[in-house]
Amino acid sequence: MDSIRRFLAHAVRLEAESARRFDELSDHMRSYGNDEVADVFAKFADFSRLHLKDAMARAGFRYITDLPADGYDWPDGESPEATAWWGVDGLMDTDAALDLALQSERQGFDFYRGVAAASNDPRVVAMAEEFAEEETEHVAQLEAMIRARHPT
Repeated sequence: MDSIRRFLAHAVRLEAESARRFDELSDHMRSYGNDEVADVFAKFADFSRLHLKDAMARAGFRYITDLPADGYDWPDGESPEATAWWGVDGLMDTDAALDLALQSERQGFDFYRGVAAASNDPRVVAMAEEFAEEETEHVAQLEAMIRARHPT
């Protein structure tokens, strides 16, 4: 990906979808009375909104036009943070929710790291590396939450 505008279009789409998905999951869990899991998903929706705001600010304009559906360069044809959400139900426990969130954040990290490694545009490389670093922080937070729940 050798266009900063194209990279930002991807980042905006990825983070917007991630925030929406985490919000939906939080609402779903809350409706089933699983407030602990709902709170985990709400926290990660907020992280995604912060990334979205950052991507929009870096773009220097308020709206980035979506690419055509076939214009995105997603691994496996879909947004990297679109993990196996089909497994979410009212019986999901906190451990499963944390694992799902961790998988999502790792895939976001892998996407940004892959863009940084493959791009020939130094601006794209630098920005993708920054976004990957932010995802690394989220991965670390989730791993810490998981360790805290299961101390060895």
